[in-house]
Amino acid sequence: MHGAEVRRATAAARSTASSLGLTVDDAIVLHDSNKLTLRLLPCDVLARVAPEADQVARFEVDLAQRLAASGCPVGTLDPRVQPRVHERDGFVITLWTYYEPVPSAEVSPADYADALARLHAGMRGLDVATPHFTDRVEQAQRLVADRDRTPELADADRELLGRTLRNLSRTIGERGGTEQLLHGEPHPGNVLTTRHGPLFIDLETCCRGPVEFDLAHAPEAAGEHYPGADQDLLRQCRILVLAMITAWRWDRGDQFPDGRRLGREWLGQIRAALARDDGPDTRG
Repeated sequence: MHGAEVRRATAAARSTASSLGLTVDDAIVLHDSNKLTLRLLPCDVLARVAPEADQVARFEVDLAQRLAASGCPVGTLDPRVQPRVHERDGFVITLWTYYEPVPSAEVSPADYADALARLHAGMRGLDVATPHFTDRVEQAQRLVADRDRTPELADADRELLGRTLRNLSRTIGERGGTEQLLHGEPHPGNVLTTRHGPLFIDLETCCRGPVEFDLAHAPEAAGEHYPGADQDLLRQCRILVLAMITAWRWDRGDQFPDGRRLGREWLGQIRAALARDDGPDTRG
């Protein structure tokens, strides 16, 4: 969000919380992208604000409730208000528990893997309609193919990303392994380090696929501790995920800090990973 939209979204969140009996004197912006994340004080609520057209919030609220009820390590909605999506002034607002970060704490690879395995165990029993992981790959492929949206992407890099996304998506999809509901992006930015242990947030990216697709977003060392992970499949998923996030860094509307530099760096990492890979499927 930008400028006036941020101010409008913040005002909508403050008004919503106040109307529900929560005391709001200040709002601190914690994250600003397609959604705005605010810490409202002194009630200490985490507010997530999105444009009204974004209907994912309802899905996320329902899923978070179901996962929390089954004991999964996820961030929960604020218990002081009704767990639902609120609408105000063209925005949808959800109110979540604010977890004070644990100072100087770092999630160990073993704890990360354990938390993700527990999340997957809870997700395994849910019947939820979500996209397949290959649908998300196709979004990245369309971005790479669209020169108007990725004008700074060099031809050789465009060909590399397109080939990698296409070939690895096919190879992983054809393995025929067990698939289930996944978080979709359980990277460290979507993990809170709290006194309750690591908690996963931002469930809007859920999809179906092998657990290794999720594990590919986690720190590499976590893969060594995840029970039963297929290390060969995980290696392929890591390259695929790297190609996806690299593609997004070349979107002309990308707001990721220092995104172009990271995009160039990650292109080098993809080339190095493919050079180490003896399998022809990833080189096409």
